Amino acid sequence: MTGGWGAPPAQPPAPRPGPPGRRQEAAFEDTASMGAVPPPAGPRQPGPGQPGTGQMGQPTRIGRPPGGPGGPGGNLPFPQGPRPAAPPGATGALQRPAEGEATQMMGAGASAGGGRRRRGGPPQPLPGGGPGGPGGPKGPDDFDDDDDEPRRRTGWRRFVPSWKIVVAGVTVVVAGVFGMIAIAYANTPVPDKNDAQAEALAQGSTVYYSDGKTPIAHLGTKRVIVDISKISPLLQDAVIAIENDTFREDSGISIPAMFRSVWMTATGQQLQGASTITQQMARNYYDGLSQDVSVKRKVMEIFVAVKINKTMEKDEILEQYLNTINFGRAYGIEAAAQAYFGKKVTAAKLDVNQAAYLAARVQTPSWSADEPALQSRFKDVVNAMAKLDPAKYGNLPQTAKFPKTIKDPNLNEMGGLKGYMVSVAMHELKERGLKEDAIQSGGYKIVTTFDKRLMQTAQKVVKNVMRSVPNSREVHASLAAVDPTNGRVIAFYGGDDYVKDNWNEPFDSAKQAASAFKPYVLAAWLDAGYSLNSWLPGNKTVPEVIPGQAVGGFKNDHGGPSAVNAITATSASVNTAYVSMAYKLDQDAGKIGELDPVKQIVLDAGFSEDRMTKDIDEHHYQFSIGSAPVTAVEQAAGYSIFANAGKHVNYHVIKGVYQGKELVHPERKPVKQVISPEASADAVVALEEVLKSGTAGGQGIGRPAGGKTGTNNEEKEAWFVGFTPQVSTAVGMYREECRTKSGKVVPPVNARCPYWKGKSPENSDPKFTMTNPYSTPFEVSLGFAGASFPTRIWREFMLEAHKNKPVAQFPPKAGVGAPQDIVPSPTPTPKPEDEVVEEPTLPWEDDGGPGESECFPGAPECEVDIPDAGGEVPVDPFSSPVTPTQPQAPPAQSRQSAR
Repeated sequence: MTGGWGAPPAQPPAPRPGPPGRRQEAAFEDTASMGAVPPPAGPRQPGPGQPGTGQMGQPTRIGRPPGGPGGPGGNLPFPQGPRPAAPPGATGALQRPAEGEATQMMGAGASAGGGRRRRGGPPQPLPGGGPGGPGGPKGPDDFDDDDDEPRRRTGWRRFVPSWKIVVAGVTVVVAGVFGMIAIAYANTPVPDKNDAQAEALAQGSTVYYSDGKTPIAHLGTKRVIVDISKISPLLQDAVIAIENDTFREDSGISIPAMFRSVWMTATGQQLQGASTITQQMARNYYDGLSQDVSVKRKVMEIFVAVKINKTMEKDEILEQYLNTINFGRAYGIEAAAQAYFGKKVTAAKLDVNQAAYLAARVQTPSWSADEPALQSRFKDVVNAMAKLDPAKYGNLPQTAKFPKTIKDPNLNEMGGLKGYMVSVAMHELKERGLKEDAIQSGGYKIVTTFDKRLMQTAQKVVKNVMRSVPNSREVHASLAAVDPTNGRVIAFYGGDDYVKDNWNEPFDSAKQAASAFKPYVLAAWLDAGYSLNSWLPGNKTVPEVIPGQAVGGFKNDHGGPSAVNAITATSASVNTAYVSMAYKLDQDAGKIGELDPVKQIVLDAGFSEDRMTKDIDEHHYQFSIGSAPVTAVEQAAGYSIFANAGKHVNYHVIKGVYQGKELVHPERKPVKQVISPEASADAVVALEEVLKSGTAGGQGIGRPAGGKTGTNNEEKEAWFVGFTPQVSTAVGMYREECRTKSGKVVPPVNARCPYWKGKSPENSDPKFTMTNPYSTPFEVSLGFAGASFPTRIWREFMLEAHKNKPVAQFPPKAGVGAPQDIVPSPTPTPKPEDEVVEEPTLPWEDDGGPGESECFPGAPECEVDIPDAGGEVPVDPFSSPVTPTQPQAPPAQSRQSAR
C-alpha cells in the first residue's frame, strides 16, 4: 500500500520525495562507511506486505514511527506498502548487504560521519532523538533480543529449511567428499617401473584335462619389449588416433572423453572408450587394477593415471602400453607384428596399412584375421588418423588397403581336438567374468571336465561310423556325454580339426529334436500325477483338431490300434498320443495352447528359454513332438532328470581355476529337483523299453539303459539320446548341401560351404566374400532315421565309456499316479461264455526286437544281432511324413551358433 494510510485510494498518489520507512537492515548499517560510490541502482520494490523499518537496532514493528502521516514519523496503523521508485534525478541507492554485513550508502559525497540522507537529496539528520532517545536508536545498554528472532514463516514455507542451512550442509558434504578424495589420492602409490613391468609380463595360462595333470593347451605369448624408438611412428599415430586422440595433451584422464563415450555408445557410433591410454597402461601395470571390476578399481585407476602422467614422459607411457596390450595372436607390438606379418616385419618396419590393422585389433583382440568387423574397424582407424593429422594422413582413407596376414603361427596349439576344448572352456570362463586378457596373462591353471580317453573315443567312434554313411562329406555329426550326477561334460565330438573348421557341433548346432523331445512330455505327464497305465490315442489326437494346427489335426498313417498305454506310446514313438498328452496337461492348467507344463520341465532341464518360447509361438503343439531346436549337449544334460532321480545340474566344462595353489574360480554345479524321484523312475521304465522292443530294439549295451530315437520330417535330422545312471549321451546328425544362388551343388571344404569360387580364396572372384558367399548351406534329407547311424554311434561310444565301470541299477518302478484314459481301453468286456479276447497285435512287434527278456539288450547272452548301417533297422513306426505329423526343418540355414 502506498501514499496515505487507511483505506486505499482510488488511484495511488504520486510518490513523495521523502524517504520511506527504514528497512530492517538499516539497524546494522555502518554509517562510517557510507562514502562508497557504486553505480546508480534502479528502484527496489519489496514484495507485498513488506513492513517498514523501526528504530535503529530494533526489528520492524507495527505501530507509529516518528513523523507525520505519510512521512517520516507519521501515524502508520499498518506496515508501509511497496516502496515507490526513486524519483528522476536520484543519484544513489541502497545496496542490500548479506546477512549481518554493513550496508553502504551509494550516493556521492556522503560523509563518513554524516547522518543518513534522503534519496535524491542531501544528507539529513536522523529522525527522532539521539541514541536512546525517543525515535532514536537504542543505546548500548538497551539490548533487545528481538533482533535475533527470525521472521516467522507461514504455510508450506515453515517446513522448508533455511537456505543458509542448506548451503552450509552442502558445503560440509562437498568439503568432506573432496577431503576424502584428496586423502585417497595422496595415499595412492605410483607403481615402480620395474615392478610394473614384472606385473605386466605375467606368465600365460594352461588348460588341463580333468585329471589336472595332463595339459591340453598353453595360452598366452611371451612379449618382446622394445624401446619407443623402435616402434614405427605410423603405429604410434594409429593407436593414438583410434584409442585416445588427446593423449599428447591430456593429464592422464579425459573428462570430455568419458562424456563422449556415453553419448557415442547411446547413439551407436562409439569409436573410442572412456579410458585414456594412460589409464589403460595403469590398468595393465598396477597391482589390483587388472581384475578387480569395481568402482574402487576405477577410481584407483584414475588416481594412478594422473600420477603417472606427472612422473612419466608421454613416450614412456606409450612405450609401456604398446609393449603389453593384447593384439590377438600376441601380446606386445613387436611380437604382434611378427605374428601377423612374418618374422621379417618388426615393429619399426610396419607400413601405414599394417599399423592401422594392428591398431584396429586393440579393441577386440579375438577377431579373426580378416572378419568383416575387423575390416570395418580398420576403416575407422584410417579415418581417425586423417582427422588427427590431416597434413600427414589426409589422403589415407582413399589410399589405405586392408593388409594380408600370414597363417597364425600359434595354430598348432589349437589343432585337432584341442581347439574345440579350449574354445568351449574359454566361452564358459567369459560367462563367469574371467576375461580373455586375464586368461592370456594371469598365469591360471584351468582344469576342465574333459576325460582324455573318452574325448579320443568319441572322435574314433564317429569317424568309424561315418565311413559307412552315404554322402558323408555333407553329413554333420555331434556327440556330447555328460555325467548326470554333477553336470560335467566328460566328452564330446565337435569336429576333427579346429583349425580347419572351428564350428563346434554339440555346442553350436541347434537342430529340431524330433521324437527325442517326447520324454520331457512324459516327465510332465507323470509328475502331474498320471500313470504309465493311461490309455492314449493311437491313431488320431483328442481332440481331433488341435488349436493352431491344420484341419484334421495330427494323424498317424499306420494301421495300429486306437489306444496305447504310455509305455507303448514312448517305445513306439506315437505322435498322436504325445500331442494329446500335452493338450490334456494344458486343459488341467487352464491355458490351452500355452504348453506351460511341458515348457516348465524343459526350462528346468536347462534348455534355452528364448528358443523354447519362440518355437511354441511358431509351432504350437508340434512343440510336444520335437519341433524346438536343441543342441546335443543340452539333450545329454536334459536326460539327466531320468538318470539322476529327477535332479538336474547345468552342464559345464570348468572343474576349477587356480592361481598358484589357490582355487579362484570353483566348479559350479547347483542341483535342481525337476520332477519327483517316483516320476523319474516310471519314466525310465518306458525309456528302457525303447532299447528292448521299441524303435531302437536290440541296440542296448548289456546293462540298464534307456533312451529315445528322434527323426524329423523328411529325415533331415536324426537323433538318439540315451543314458545309464553313470553317463548320459546324445548323438545328432544332419546333412547340408552347399548350393550357389543358381542352385548348383558344390562340395564342402573342411565341412564348410566355400564362400569363394575356385580352388582357394586367393584365386576367387573378388565379388565373393564372407558377407556375399559363393555358396550357402541348404539342409536336405539324410536318408536314414535316428534308429540307424545315430543309435549305432551312441551304442559304440557307451560301450567304451562303461569299460571298467560297475553295473549300476536304476531305481525300481514306482508305479505312482492314477490312470488318465484319454481314450477308452482297447480291451473289450468279456463275453458270457468267458471267451478270452487277446489285445490286438501291434504292427511294430515283429520288427526283430528282442521284446521282454531277462537279459539286457546288447549283452552277449542275449545273442541278438545288431543290424549294420545298411541293413534293416527298427525305425519309428509312426514317423511317416504326413503333414503336420512331424515338424519340418527349415530348408536352409546359415551357421549361427546356438550359444
